[in-house]
Amino acid sequence: MSSTLPASFHPDDGFTVEAANGGLIHSASAEHGERFARKLWKVRDGVWCMVGNGLSNQTFVEGPGGLIAIDTGECNEEMRFALTAVAAETDSPVVAVIYTHFHYVGGTQAVTDLVGDVPIWSHSGVTGNRQRNSSEVGPVARSGLVHQFGITLPAEGPDALVNVGLGLSFRNAAHAPFTEGFLYPTDTFDTPTTASIAGLIVEMTPAPSDADDSITIWFPELSVCINNIVWPVLFNVFPIRGEEYRDPGGLLDGLDHIATLGAEHLVGAHGPPISGTDTVLNEVLRSRDAIQFMWDQTVRGINKGLTLGELTEAVQLPDLYADSYLQTQFYGVVEHHVRQIHAGLRGWFDGDEAALFPVPPVERATKLVDGFGGAQAVRNKIAEATESNDIRWAIEMATWLIRLESADDDDRAQLADLLRVVARRTTAANIRNWCLVRARHLDGTADTDRFHAHRFSLAQVEQAPVSDVLATVRVMLNPMMCGDVDQQLTIEVTGDRAGLHVRRGVAVPTTGSHDGLQLSTSTALWAALMANKTGLTAILAAPETEVSNRDSVSEFLSWFEHRSFHQ
Repeated sequence: MSSTLPASFHPDDGFTVEAANGGLIHSASAEHGERFARKLWKVRDGVWCMVGNGLSNQTFVEGPGGLIAIDTGECNEEMRFALTAVAAETDSPVVAVIYTHFHYVGGTQAVTDLVGDVPIWSHSGVTGNRQRNSSEVGPVARSGLVHQFGITLPAEGPDALVNVGLGLSFRNAAHAPFTEGFLYPTDTFDTPTTASIAGLIVEMTPAPSDADDSITIWFPELSVCINNIVWPVLFNVFPIRGEEYRDPGGLLDGLDHIATLGAEHLVGAHGPPISGTDTVLNEVLRSRDAIQFMWDQTVRGINKGLTLGELTEAVQLPDLYADSYLQTQFYGVVEHHVRQIHAGLRGWFDGDEAALFPVPPVERATKLVDGFGGAQAVRNKIAEATESNDIRWAIEMATWLIRLESADDDDRAQLADLLRVVARRTTAANIRNWCLVRARHLDGTADTDRFHAHRFSLAQVEQAPVSDVLATVRVMLNPMMCGDVDQQLTIEVTGDRAGLHVRRGVAVPTTGSHDGLQLSTSTALWAALMANKTGLTAILAAPETEVSNRDSVSEFLSWFEHRSFHQ
């Protein structure tokens, strides 16, 4: 096992360059971004792949009965651009849509606006995953996206967004205002399925990847495989934005399946297509083996009793994987994947005695700073570490200072500067973007606190059952506000009824009861309340609203951390 620091970022600025937009970035990462220049690739006769139109690809496969569109991007505008591009190559209309997974399905309405209703094929988990990511964990999911994809980064200057590893940006700015166009699938499955679509045989096989609803699509008559496992980077076992565990075992099964197909053409959800039977097989197996290496060596280290810190030092990809960009740390980094594998297998505790009952963060920071001789002594140590390029240690010490009650803007700016050092030295876009977004928050350039609250759109609330909305509201309860009360509230919106029962510090969803407090209002007012367009006081006073006890309902909702409930 290795005994050197993980190669998550370069030890000095020897590979730092200035991108065309002024962004400071590792030269290899800047070059990697060139792979995502917007282009409609002709994979073979009758197959086209739009790369660089957004974060994901849109692929079109032509059969005797028309075009199959595979993935529709982040918005209608993105998909319209792809549809226009492919229309220059063929007169065939789109007759079906297939989703590879739930991430890039926001432009489907652009298809139906053009050709009318079409069958939409997907794994049965797509709809549920779409709803989950916008509900209970909505704030942290949104904040994670902002950090990982550098959504708040400027277009120019040293902190500029250059690329996001799997594409040039999360959304192409040219596609604003990013109209949502997700449509529910009409034909779903959760086992291997073969269908005739557009006159072609289509084999669709569940293949868990960065989503448990991912599928691999095989067109045997065309020798074309479309997948979401072989990425134009080392696969991201751990996304820095945070998500459920991505089991490497499932990834290996999916890659082994692709390897058996003998595909002449491999098209991914991201990045340029790959052609040539031998080339495809080689890259599939290399990607597969890189994942197995991380898994096996992490397990080996766990069995030896290594702690997380020791594991990340010990498990590093051999240089032999550096020959291909498909196994390079252009997205995430190996040391984070190792930590995630440990968490997925063994949970958070790694056997480190200090982690069993740690001192609370502020108290720990105070004790450490005092032990080092005070804040100024720590600042001096940070300067020494920075001068000697011991950036990991400098960052750790800098975090102590910002947790002190006496922390000032200079301390926060110092940590921000250190994060910028990592950003310009790493090849991993996730790390660069996260560090820059965090740095700009710390130094006051671009505050990100606003992303830590639930947001509901008017359309989302208008279309959702009251029970779905309240299932999210329940996690906003502040138990310190309600104490030991036992109270129910039923909310009825245009005949749709659901409720919450607050007891013992939890809010339990109910189907609605005639007992307890009652609130009835219109769909428009309910949507305005949840979307923070209108405060609760105005809603309760509106003629469309009926309420059993205005003061008691107001008090009940004040226990929840939603802005409009307090207005």
